[in-house]
Amino acid sequence: MPIVMAPTDRPVTVIKILAEEKVKKHLENLGITIGSTVTVLSAEGGSVILLVKEGRLALDKDLATKILVRI
Repeated sequence: MPIVMAPTDRPVTVIKILAEEKVKKHLENLGITIGSTVTVLSAEGGSVILLVKEGRLALDKDLATKILVRI
């Protein structure tokens, strides 16, 4: 499921990123890689706020729909 549909305050695992290589590399540098665990803190107002490792990260809805996760 896309990360925008993931439940909040529950760890999910990234299984696929449907973006071009440049974007994938940027997300990788931010700590979002296939197999990594992230937590959705908020998915309101068109953006998604994630807890990645020890930091928070905001993604716009277009990019967030390209990140697929499983619970």
